[in-house]
Amino acid sequence: MDELVRQVAEKVGISEDKARVAVEMVVDFLKQKLPAPLAAHVDTALGAAAPAIANLDVGSLASSIGGLFGKK
Repeated sequence: MDELVRQVAEKVGISEDKARVAVEMVVDFLKQKLPAPLAAHVDTALGAAAPAIANLDVGSLASSIGGLFGKK
């Protein structure tokens, strides 16, 4: 998850502390919304997904996440 935090901080232009809060909030949200068997693997998946994070389109991700919270 540390790599995700660094990528978000860099691509969005915020501090790592703020990025960590945002990432943890999204991860907690996903854990609450996913079925229990999947939610149990979120942290593991984030650790395993670190190499793919470099290609993350944060702008699209932010728009999608905003949609989850009712923003357009």
